[in-house]
Amino acid sequence: MIRRITLIFLLVFICQSSFSQITEAREQYIRKYRVLAITEMQRSGIPASIILAQACLESSNGMSALSQESNNHFGIKCKSSWSGKRTYHDDDCKNECFRKYGSVKESYKDHTDFLMNNPRYSPLFQLDINDYMGWANGLKTAGYATNPVYANSLIAIIENYQLYKYDQMISRQQLASLNNMCVKKGVLSNPYVTKRLILRNGLKSVAVKVGDSLSDIAKAFNLKVWQIQKYNDYPSDRVPVKDEILYVEPKRRKTGKRQETYTMGVGETMHYVSQVYGIKLSPLYRRNHIKKGTNPKEGTVIYLRNKKSEK
Repeated sequence: MIRRITLIFLLVFICQSSFSQITEAREQYIRKYRVLAITEMQRSGIPASIILAQACLESSNGMSALSQESNNHFGIKCKSSWSGKRTYHDDDCKNECFRKYGSVKESYKDHTDFLMNNPRYSPLFQLDINDYMGWANGLKTAGYATNPVYANSLIAIIENYQLYKYDQMISRQQLASLNNMCVKKGVLSNPYVTKRLILRNGLKSVAVKVGDSLSDIAKAFNLKVWQIQKYNDYPSDRVPVKDEILYVEPKRRKTGKRQETYTMGVGETMHYVSQVYGIKLSPLYRRNHIKKGTNPKEGTVIYLRNKKSEK
C-alpha cells in the first residue's frame, strides 16, 4: 500500500514538473516573439494572438526539430508555389517537404503571406481583429491542420497566456487602413500590401497587380474576359489599374439589411458605389431614378437596397 501511494506521488510530481517546464518554455517563447507577431498583425490584420498561438503549437515553443533546423515555426509545407529552400520531415506521411527559412522573422512573414494569398482563408479577413475564436475555428475549417481539436488547442493557449491582449496593440489608423477600401484614380483600390484575393461583401474580388491584363485575370479564375467586364460593369476597352478591385463573380442586385443607403462623397461615381457594395450598376441607377451614365453631386443619398421614393 505504501509503495503504491509513493508511486502515485512520484507520478504526480513528474507530471507537475513536466507541465511547469512546458509553461516556462511557452512563456519565454511568447516574450521573445510577441513583437514580431504584433508587427505582422499590423501589416495584415491577422490577430497577434492567433499568430503566437499557432507558432507555439506548431513549433513546440520553438523546440521542435523543424523550427530549430529550418526556422519553420508554423509547420508550413512546400506546396507547388514554393520556390525557396526545402527540408524533409515525417508528418502525416513519411518524409514530407517543408519550407526552410533563413530566419524566424522570415517564417513569421511567410506565414502571414501564406494566409493572405490563399483564397480558402479569405473569409477570415472579414472577422473582427479581436475575434480569436472565429479565427481559430476558421483556420481549422479551412484545413490548416488535420488535428480535430486544433481550434480548441489554439483557444486554450490564447486564454491561458492571455494572448488576446496583444490584439489590442494596433492603432485606429492602422485598423482603418486594413478594413477600408479607398479611392485611387477614381476606382476602388486595395490598401493591403500583399493580399491578392479578397472577400468583399461576401463576393470574391481580386486586387490587380502590376502588368495584369483582363485576360490574365480571367485565365487565373477560369473565366472569359467578357465575364470580368460584365461582373464589373466595364466597357470592352477598359484597362485595369494597379491595386484596383475587380469582382470575379457576379455582383448582387442590392445590399443586405445592414446597409440601406450611401451618401456620395467628393469625386465619387455611381460605378464606385457599385463596386464598394458589390451591387450591379443598372439596378442601382433604376432604384435611385438616375439616368444611366450620370453621377449625382456630393451629398446625394443613394438607396442601396430599397427603391427611392419618386416624391
